[in-house]
Amino acid sequence: MPYVRTVLLLAALTGIFLVLGALIAGREGMIIAFFFALAMNLFAYWNSDRMVLSMYGAREVDEASAPQLYGLVRDLAERAGLPMPKVYMIENDQPNAFATGRNPQHAAVAVNTGLMRLLSPEEVAGVLAHELSHVRHRDTLTMTMTAVIAGAVGMLANFAFFFGGAGRDRREGGGVGALGGLLVMLLAPIAATLVQLAISRTREYEADRKGAEIAGNPLWLASALGKLERGAQAIDNPVAEGHPATAHMFIVNPLHRQTLAGLFATHPPIAERIRRLEAMAAAQGQSEPVRRGPWG
Repeated sequence: MPYVRTVLLLAALTGIFLVLGALIAGREGMIIAFFFALAMNLFAYWNSDRMVLSMYGAREVDEASAPQLYGLVRDLAERAGLPMPKVYMIENDQPNAFATGRNPQHAAVAVNTGLMRLLSPEEVAGVLAHELSHVRHRDTLTMTMTAVIAGAVGMLANFAFFFGGAGRDRREGGGVGALGGLLVMLLAPIAATLVQLAISRTREYEADRKGAEIAGNPLWLASALGKLERGAQAIDNPVAEGHPATAHMFIVNPLHRQTLAGLFATHPPIAERIRRLEAMAAAQGQSEPVRRGPWG
């Protein structure tokens, strides 16, 4: 099922590429866009995880450089029945995290330094377990490839705006004019965002549920989500703002800007996610609060 979903998403994004190519330069533009999209799909499959990690300046850590974090990921991966993923730290004050990789054998978990300063060890475990759930269910392939290709759609839309009017004579099927270029620039990213929304919100709910099972206590993640949402709202993430197509990868929305694309939320409401986790904990008879202090 994850591979079918990935193919459908990439087909939809490829279709957007073809339409943009046709609007810019007619039939020839569509052919060029097709080969460009094909190359982008292949490149994204093999390299999208490294692209995103590099984009955010992530540095790999090991047991010597980050023993607590590394050890926690190792323990949770064992509980989840997963190979040990690579672990990355991102120097960013916004508390957030994401997972990436084309499969569990090539997975990585990236954690912002702001998250490590804000959360308790139990809350960090809840967040990491959520991300490992994405890895186990191969959501990371879809999430990462979609981020890269949706970003490329945005760049191609900008190209259409600046050069669309200079295309071939419209009687030959090319060129969109200045007004048409403006519409393309606005509507293409929205179309790409709608495709991203095809990665159902239930993906996040399911990762919350399975992550809580891996961690052993739903209240750890519930407590973390409340802190992460407040922190993300108060602290900017400039890289995410510059690359909004990657926003859906994070455990909570990292964006502040209210763009047209931002009208379509890629994350379910935090309050509902917390409510579901608390209900899960109550059903299991768990009511222990997070006791230990901030991460050391």
